[in-house]
Amino acid sequence: MRNLGLVASVVFALSLLSQSAFADKRVALVIGNSAYQNVVKLANPANDAAAMTETLKTANFDIVEARRDLKATEMRRALRDFADKARDADVALVYFAGHGIEVDGTNYLIPVDALLERDTDVYDEAFSLERILVTIEPARKLRLVILDACRDNPFVKNMKRTTASRAIPRGLAKVEPASPNTLIAYSAKAGSTALDGDSKNSPFTAALVRHIATPGLDLRKAFGFVRDDVMKTTSNRQEPYVYGSLGGDDVPLVPVAAVATSPAVSAQAETRRDYELALQLATRDGWNAFLTQHPDGFYASLAKSQLAKLAAEDAHTAAAEKARLAAEEKVRLAAEGARKAEQTKAAADAKTAEDARIAAEKLKTAEQERAAAGERARAAAEARVDAGKPDMPAAGPQLATLPAPTADVSRTPAPADLPRQVQVELQRVGCLQGSVDNTWTAASRKSLERFNRYASTKFDAKAASTDALDAIKTRSSRVCPLVCAHGSEADGDRCVKITCRAGTFLNDDNECEKRRSRNEAKRNVPRREHDELDRPQIQARAPRAQPSGQIVCDNAGCRPVRPGCRLVSRDMRIGLTNVEVCN
Repeated sequence: MRNLGLVASVVFALSLLSQSAFADKRVALVIGNSAYQNVVKLANPANDAAAMTETLKTANFDIVEARRDLKATEMRRALRDFADKARDADVALVYFAGHGIEVDGTNYLIPVDALLERDTDVYDEAFSLERILVTIEPARKLRLVILDACRDNPFVKNMKRTTASRAIPRGLAKVEPASPNTLIAYSAKAGSTALDGDSKNSPFTAALVRHIATPGLDLRKAFGFVRDDVMKTTSNRQEPYVYGSLGGDDVPLVPVAAVATSPAVSAQAETRRDYELALQLATRDGWNAFLTQHPDGFYASLAKSQLAKLAAEDAHTAAAEKARLAAEEKVRLAAEGARKAEQTKAAADAKTAEDARIAAEKLKTAEQERAAAGERARAAAEARVDAGKPDMPAAGPQLATLPAPTADVSRTPAPADLPRQVQVELQRVGCLQGSVDNTWTAASRKSLERFNRYASTKFDAKAASTDALDAIKTRSSRVCPLVCAHGSEADGDRCVKITCRAGTFLNDDNECEKRRSRNEAKRNVPRREHDELDRPQIQARAPRAQPSGQIVCDNAGCRPVRPGCRLVSRDMRIGLTNVEVCN
């Protein structure tokens, strides 16, 4: 009885809180930018903003500020004015539809008059997501930003890069809100783009207006329904994503009054709510945490089925990647004309990897079907409970045959394959020295040390590790600077040959230097050195001193003049003064 009294008190208190929630002040700013002046106009943002405005007004928001096609000055003024309205609000919401861009990991929303001729113009002509978060920061209970701004961005095509290392990837970057009770919803997860849609509204906004204002529906569950609708509409090409966290209580955007009664609370009610939260998270950690709290029963069997599905999906992903790498290695060896034995081994490895991939794909499909069957059984059981029929059993008949996963297949690659995967990622970010050979050599260690230096990390380079692999995979652009051989220089992400102009040559410093003439080279030789070079020749041709009397000296030496001969003077240029002339 004491427990029933406590439960009744809790239910009554929650009902009072729900009723008082209607007194909360809720404000919203809705922006739809379609008429871009310097790139192709977007068809749907204006329509999306209009649909969202009508939805929020129907949900009895106290203030809904609707703005269309804002220039930079107008957008700045709208944010400043809305910050004043959010200062005394309990719930503050900002919705933006239009173009968004990521520069160096920071997200920006783009007004309609932006030019963005250079990558640095984004700081002056656009508005960072942080600026939006500052606008709604004063709200006391809930801060919500919804961005339908992950479309393909036309500014990037003609934007000049002031720094080659500045990254401007597709879509928006992942964000983690610093303030509590803050959610940021993307129409497509970080690093991917959203579809504008062929109908009046984008797939994301069309699903959003169907679910977000459902009275009493927790926001996390509402965004889960939005995700399901969008993935179904786009054939799994677009997956909305939510960043941030809320507390354990349900947080509906539109609260509903609860009846202040004290019925007996179902023993499965808490388990059901925890299961739905774990289903929204859809992670291994979430399911393991659920099973720790609820190790047995109907929902435990469902959770084990979901874990088996995740394990099968992870195994399929790892097997598919290994098959891809094996196929690439087989093609590479064939193209390079490797030895037949090496090509045969590569072909066998590729076939083994492909067989493993096919088996993993079959297991993935089977586990997905099991999980889907479990969800159908849950829906039927919960419908019986909601209709007032007897509570659901500890384990439903359709779930009795669902096995728990036999092994927790980790995302960690097999030890034999880990060095190759790390080498492939190091090569992608420009840090690999040497080749991809599945052996952790001295070159591989130096490559990881280069990554540590330029990425400011401290991974142990003595061996490949999964932590290093995960960290490298998060980098979307080059990390290590490009190093070119003598005779070439870096041009973006490639080395180009240095061509010197006529009259110049490439010196040892890899620079073009003016070529000097022979006269200039001779003038630059020290005079003393020149004299030393010439002196031996002069000395060799200098005559010896001629002795007195009838003695003749020449190159052969000095000797007496022979009888019948006489001395005659000759040209001094040959180094002789007299020669012997005989009749």
